Amino acid sequence: MTTTAPATTVATGVDDARLAGLRRWNTGLTVLHAAQAVAVLVLASSFAITVTSSYPAGPPGTEVPAAAPLFDVRVGVAIAVFLTLAALDHLITATVGRSRYEAGLCNGRNIFRWVEYSVSATIMVLLICFYAGITGISAVIAVAGANIAMVLFGWLQEVANPPGRTTTTMLPFWFGCVAGATPWVVLIVNFLGAAQIPGFVYGIFVTLFIFFSSFAVNQWLQYRQVGRWASYAHGEKVYLVLSLLAKSALAWQIFAGSLAV
Repeated sequence: MTTTAPATTVATGVDDARLAGLRRWNTGLTVLHAAQAVAVLVLASSFAITVTSSYPAGPPGTEVPAAAPLFDVRVGVAIAVFLTLAALDHLITATVGRSRYEAGLCNGRNIFRWVEYSVSATIMVLLICFYAGITGISAVIAVAGANIAMVLFGWLQEVANPPGRTTTTMLPFWFGCVAGATPWVVLIVNFLGAAQIPGFVYGIFVTLFIFFSSFAVNQWLQYRQVGRWASYAHGEKVYLVLSLLAKSALAWQIFAGSLAV
């Protein structure tokens, strides 16, 4: 919880050997994410989900008109997008952005991670919402905002706790947990009220909830310096593994459930 190291201290566990290992991981994950993105685009059907709009047509209390189609989201393309974003993130951190990435790790933060998560994780949550019947544009924007806020609080948690700190604050972490819980509460409400939800959608919900929660657990372990998580580099490696597993799980569960040709 506390440390007495000087303010210029490099993040615990970040050394040349660990940085070289993380570079290899980022290179490998670039290939794995990119290959999956291509596979989904090649194999997926043209299945799409329609985002709708329903705006008031009179004063408060007036009956709102039925929802009207706004635009279609090709599910296979959306999956390929979040896989491609992950591939680009890992490619940049392993190549042209390597020096900035490694300098950030030495300072106990990874800006690349949070920027990528803010987009890719939001697309993932929205896809789960679409499959649960949450397609109204107002709800979609609100869910996206809550998820982006969660990710940005994760970023703030790192900024607020640099190496060499004498105290550790968990306030951004807990604020992020509140923001991040919102989409899942929305999903549960919709599940409870739905007449019918396909079984594979429940499987997606449970799987992704576990993975998304694991990201929070990983950060909590980092800042409580529990066991191997006292090493910031170890936490970074766990983020890489969780990112691959969560994105792969969502991509292929959706493919198996509704995208197979």
